[in-house]
Amino acid sequence: MFRFLTIASLFGLMSCAHQVTNKSDLKKILKAEHRSEENRARDQYRNPLETLSFFEVGPEMSVVEISPGGGWYTEILAPYLKDKGQLTLAINSDKTTNEYRQKLNKTIREKITSAPDVYGNIKYSVFELPEFTGPVAADNSQDRILTFRSAHGFVRSGKIKEAFESFYRALKPGGILGLVQHREAAGVPQDPKAVSGYMSETFIIEQALAAGFVLDGKSEINANKLDTRDHPNGVWSLPPALREGDKDREKFLKIGESDRMTLKFKKPL
Repeated sequence: MFRFLTIASLFGLMSCAHQVTNKSDLKKILKAEHRSEENRARDQYRNPLETLSFFEVGPEMSVVEISPGGGWYTEILAPYLKDKGQLTLAINSDKTTNEYRQKLNKTIREKITSAPDVYGNIKYSVFELPEFTGPVAADNSQDRILTFRSAHGFVRSGKIKEAFESFYRALKPGGILGLVQHREAAGVPQDPKAVSGYMSETFIIEQALAAGFVLDGKSEINANKLDTRDHPNGVWSLPPALREGDKDREKFLKIGESDRMTLKFKKPL
């Protein structure tokens, strides 16, 4: 019995140490020259230091970023994990015939190859919906899976169940799925097409729980009380997209980026 308790205690201590976010390193990366002024300006809405700390992302972890887009978070995560950890970007298939997805792949790869000393040895996997040509990583291999403002795509594809199940499989027991998503007003049912980009927080939680996750925490880090959600082009009326052009531009700039849920799910041990 004594030996069992000793091993369990040591495991607990190791787990706690494993989950410590190095805020000092992150602060340096956020101010680093490889980040454009435009991207730094979005920190006030996306709160990367606080968000990655909430998701308990340590510099020695194996992390998958789902659908990195243009690489806004990649330029923070990659240098943070470069020396001790491993970042995997789950992007579209290079065989995709969708021109927009081809462009996204080209953009992220060019960003990485343009500064190898900054980004290090990034791995790639395939996560493309609705074909769902994953998996995002080998089973039980990842400490963290992070998805930023991309869950509406899971719904549009009709594959949200499969998406969450793939995240669950890829995470190690005790691993964390960190999710940030445009948030619909409380009590509003989930639009099955997620046309506006906003999603029901209750719906997201239900999907994660159905896949086997437990809800480990909720945060208002990325909340925006100024967001009324009644915009002509949904979340894309707001910055950075500003899809209305000059029409009501100042109004949307004053609102800022969308109101967002920040949820932390854990795969049970």
